Amino acid sequence: MESTRQNKIARLIQKDLAEIFLKYPHSLLNREGGSGMGGVLISVSEVRISPDLAIAHIYLSIFPDDKATLMMKHIEEDKGMIRGQLGTLERHQLRIIPELLFHLDDTISRMEHIDELLRG
Repeated sequence: MESTRQNKIARLIQKDLAEIFLKYPHSLLNREGGSGMGGVLISVSEVRISPDLAIAHIYLSIFPDDKATLMMKHIEEDKGMIRGQLGTLERHQLRIIPELLFHLDDTISRMEHIDELLRG
């Protein structure tokens, strides 16, 4: 069971990461010289934080699905930069920024698959 403090910090991290990821595909597009990463939507569906506030599990939904694996690879490569930006946004709320562990949330694609199976 998560404490009130864990829930507050998880919501804060979710809000700030959503702001970071709002600009992320565009910066990735510029860095790779127009590699076709435009039009990718990254949403932070859930954040779970450990009781000692040291580790944050971040669940991301990426649309379209066919670019999800590639985007997760880029996010893992840029994990340090993302954590740095998060630290800048949360410097007055948190003393230590937790380690970020990113996971792909495929709930939406599983729901679509179930809908297709039920229709067929």
